[in-house]
Amino acid sequence: MGNLSIVEAVRALAVGPQVHANMQVAQLVETALLRGEGRIAANGAFVATTGPRTGRSPRDKFIVDDEVTHATVNWGRVNQPIEPKRFDALLERVLVHMAERDVFVQDLDSGADPAYRLPIRIIAEYAWHALFVRQLFIRPELADLAAHTPEFTVIAAPEFEAVPERDGTRTGAFILTDFTRRIVLIGGTKYAGEIKKSIFGIMNFLLPQRRLDDAVLPMHCSANVGADGVTALFFGLSGTGKTTLSADPERRLIGDDEHGWSHFGIFNFEGGCYAKCVDLSEEKEPQIFHAIRFGSVLENVVLDLASGQPDYADVSLTENTRAAYPVDFIENAVVPGVGGHPPNVFFLAADAFGVLPPIARLTPEQAMYHFLSGYTAKLAGTEAGLGREPVPEFSACFGAPFLPLAPRAYAEMLGNRLKQHKSTCWLVNTGWSGGKYGVGKRMSIQHSRAMVSAALNGQLNDVEFVTEAAFGLHIPVSCQSVPPEVLNPRNAWADKAAYDSQAADLASRFEANFRQFDAPEAVKAVGPRQK
Repeated sequence: MGNLSIVEAVRALAVGPQVHANMQVAQLVETALLRGEGRIAANGAFVATTGPRTGRSPRDKFIVDDEVTHATVNWGRVNQPIEPKRFDALLERVLVHMAERDVFVQDLDSGADPAYRLPIRIIAEYAWHALFVRQLFIRPELADLAAHTPEFTVIAAPEFEAVPERDGTRTGAFILTDFTRRIVLIGGTKYAGEIKKSIFGIMNFLLPQRRLDDAVLPMHCSANVGADGVTALFFGLSGTGKTTLSADPERRLIGDDEHGWSHFGIFNFEGGCYAKCVDLSEEKEPQIFHAIRFGSVLENVVLDLASGQPDYADVSLTENTRAAYPVDFIENAVVPGVGGHPPNVFFLAADAFGVLPPIARLTPEQAMYHFLSGYTAKLAGTEAGLGREPVPEFSACFGAPFLPLAPRAYAEMLGNRLKQHKSTCWLVNTGWSGGKYGVGKRMSIQHSRAMVSAALNGQLNDVEFVTEAAFGLHIPVSCQSVPPEVLNPRNAWADKAAYDSQAADLASRFEANFRQFDAPEAVKAVGPRQK
């Protein structure tokens, strides 16, 4: 690298005759087509495929272990350390690789609230990756670009493969973050979601560590706002209905995935949405369906050869088909993506064991317990290696792969926010009722919407609540438009002994998972009640 420092070398990579800086959407689409990076669907979206890696590669993600991170990062399976010298050597090779190619630079922002905005620069090997980030992050006004000074730079080099024996990586793919020099290095994977989530990880590291009176809770959740201007948050892992329940035609969407909760309110980290589109239809998800048009990016979606129409039911490439588009492609979206403090916060779980109630009001301690647990269930067929039975999935804070700090840090911030703003936290089961998967029925989306709406408009404030036996959860005895027998999960099972057995089994799984957390005794005490 000669006399150039690493940071100077990265800056130098963003200028020169082979650099295409801040190209607009139409230019990026045209360039990507000319380079053979994908094709245009009949609806106008740009369609790209990502090869064998059709999702994130969490085991290939590393953080540089140095003075900034050594005593702060929660090291382990999620946050794997890599030595600074390994990072430097690999970065130098990537810089040589990128200097021999056309590169596409986008200067963007993360954080809709200017008080917490993070200026970022993405240096991409593919034009379609530049299109992806331009549509997904916040785009500065043209007049502001001259003053845009990136605080973090992401280099995305999908054609560069690491050599594990030489570079200290696990495979040819790598996602490395250096918090000291503020550089993210991605290679060996074409999956664009790695760029998006690397920025989310950065926000999860930086924002909670601001001074105490200005710290921000980063959240893996969607957010919307009603006609009354009141905000709601929806946490949930994949398949729990987070996007579906937050994309309510009666409410305005703030964002679908990543937000911060500051002392001023809620703000979206992004300027776009990254929606799963398996089995997408105009009837089921009209807002998302119509948002996919020219300027949008479709990942690994199969097109009909004759018509060029996307076949959202075809999962021959992957079930993780995705669409990326600006949030203002959603009708009635909130731009900029900010809102007030939420009186209601929802934790969504698709409980395939049919044990959790369809809705429960949580105490502050229960909210911390279930936030740390981050529970849902995987079903047979959704992942290679899964058998016929449902498999519980626990992801701390509903976003464990993206948390550089210990989960307790985020949980305590949530607990403080809930207490300070007198917010009510609800647990909503969008999974099975009357039996586990294969026996019971999937919870009606109409019933789930009715219960969420009742919580939002205050109807549940005036009804009687009882405490169910398995988890000690407080459940309403009535809710408008929902049959009473649905509200108590045990009553929905014909075989009560079978319910008791299944509930005890799931409770033991919760308890086993929770042993990993350094949680206050008051939080540990509100776990499930085994008989």
